[in-house]
Amino acid sequence: MFFNFLKSIFTLLFAMLICVSHSLYSQTPVLIHSHNDYLQVVPFYQAYSQGLDIYEADIFYNDKNDNLLVAHTPAEIIPENTLDELYIRPIVKLFSQNSAKAWKKSTKKMMLMIDIKHDHKRTIPALLRSIGQYPDVFDRKINPNAVQVVLTGEIPAPSDFEDYSPILFFDGRPNVNYTDKQLERIAFISDSFAKYSVWNGKGSIIPSEKLQLEALIQRVHLMGKKIRFWGCPDNLNTWQTFRMLGVDIINTDKPEKCAAFFRNEQLQNFAFGKKNTAINNSMVRPDKLDKATKSFAGFDDHNLLLDAALSIYIPTGKNDGKNISPKNIILMIGDGMGLSQISAADLVNKGLSFTHLKYIGFQRTQAKGNFITDSAGAGSGIATGVQTPNRAIATDGNGGLNTSLTEVFLRAGKACGIVTNGNISDATPAAFYGHTDERDNTDEITAWLTKTQPDFLAGSGRTVFENRKDGRNMMQELQPTYQFLYSVKEPCSANKKVILLDEQLGNATNQQNLDLLAQTAKKAIVHLKPNKKGFFLMVEGAKIDYAGHANSFPGSIIETLGFELAVQEALKFADQNGETLVIVTGDHETGGLSLIDGNVEEGRISGVYSSDDHTPVFLPVFAYGPGAAAFTGVYENIDICNKILNLTAYKHLLK
Repeated sequence: MFFNFLKSIFTLLFAMLICVSHSLYSQTPVLIHSHNDYLQVVPFYQAYSQGLDIYEADIFYNDKNDNLLVAHTPAEIIPENTLDELYIRPIVKLFSQNSAKAWKKSTKKMMLMIDIKHDHKRTIPALLRSIGQYPDVFDRKINPNAVQVVLTGEIPAPSDFEDYSPILFFDGRPNVNYTDKQLERIAFISDSFAKYSVWNGKGSIIPSEKLQLEALIQRVHLMGKKIRFWGCPDNLNTWQTFRMLGVDIINTDKPEKCAAFFRNEQLQNFAFGKKNTAINNSMVRPDKLDKATKSFAGFDDHNLLLDAALSIYIPTGKNDGKNISPKNIILMIGDGMGLSQISAADLVNKGLSFTHLKYIGFQRTQAKGNFITDSAGAGSGIATGVQTPNRAIATDGNGGLNTSLTEVFLRAGKACGIVTNGNISDATPAAFYGHTDERDNTDEITAWLTKTQPDFLAGSGRTVFENRKDGRNMMQELQPTYQFLYSVKEPCSANKKVILLDEQLGNATNQQNLDLLAQTAKKAIVHLKPNKKGFFLMVEGAKIDYAGHANSFPGSIIETLGFELAVQEALKFADQNGETLVIVTGDHETGGLSLIDGNVEEGRISGVYSSDDHTPVFLPVFAYGPGAAAFTGVYENIDICNKILNLTAYKHLLK
């Protein structure tokens, strides 16, 4: 019994050690090893251009010319491919040209790994004759930032290490009992992955094999050494898995892809309560933004965190799906929010309020004449029920105007509101109150406010009223009708229409302003609901799209969760009111997001992007309240508008 108690304590302590190891190594930059580097199209330079850390060359001693030839087997030897030609001279040349930049200021130290294929007694002296000419490049006692030369393959026994120049280090093995002095000559520990696992890089490693790997990694770390596996799978899933296990050195035959994966690591992972201390950049800005949004400052790396998951609001189901006409319609559009963005936020948060809705459909997102839509084409299609070309805002692209839902409902006597946490003249909100053939014509878009006159308009973009090419003073023109507010906290006048220009809405969502869109949506609902004929409100989560363009996965999670809080306000009102239809969807997906790893219980998730632009995938449509059943199935994005108008019997006003 006492033995079992001790065994339990040991197991617990060992598990704790593994957890400590993971926490210690999770933020340490991995080293990327260019396996059999000489087989790349351009040996050394190809991997060097990607900033790799370790370059591997297999060598044979050549009796005839007393030199070293690079090849995997004797049959593959090409006389011109000498170690000097492929590696030593290029390294020396680059060191001479860039020593101050590439080595002396670098936090990473390059290693050249020499795999001796036979006869180390003659190979090593030949190697020393070659690199010995450049002590400032290859001797770390002379230059701490010098290239470290590591021998592997047919190497001397550990007891003979001291017989060889201290300029050389060795590739160790985990099951060798090195003395302290011998361990000083070990650069890192390597082992065959196949000894511990049959995993092929797809799916997950089975638990028993994972435990073996974790135990080995922990043992090597307790030796004070880094660990590398050879003969392992070589794909994105493997790199992520090894990273999470605490593997320090990643073997790859794909230097460009592997380097890109780890170079963007800080933008591919999100976890509640965890700040990524490995982040170097201060701001991450999307390259692909249009005129109205070019002032967006970007996603602040140090604010890409949330302390804890959000509480979920579960709708009561009041009048959900009933075949009656809704009095109010709240249309929630997550710009750039595809199924992957929703899945990521839902999984890491252990649910979202709108993923609990039971009436779900899918929309196609193509614009008129365009396989991949922009926000103008997609937003206009949703707003007007007419396929619209890219760049056009609620027009046919040739000057012809397409009537929006806002215009229809205003004609019907309903109150109308438009809320965005982006610029009010950007494509999606603009499609609900303006018209132009070119989305960058912000003067023309905002001038439509004098005609359309929605009851509530909120977003950032004060400059689109103040700095105009057409010279018009739009604030002065609109002030007889509108009350201008500059903070969500300012009270609305009950007897005036409202334009709220809070520049905070245009900033990236973070812990401090997470509920800002929700506050604004709630303010809009309160202002619109007194209308006896009901209201129409469009609420846009604009910066989910920005995060996709910037390939910022944490940004996408946080923006989607901010949007979720706004959806909660809509659902709460719908439950209180009983006459409100809530529709939650996107206009297109941005970035081609794929989810590659995560742990629901730990509240962490990882994702990578295949693009920095929009994609043409189907988008989910969630509906709640009276008439929600109409939104199931698969249909065109323009059908969202038409379904809304059919439910409210105002389709005859769409002209």
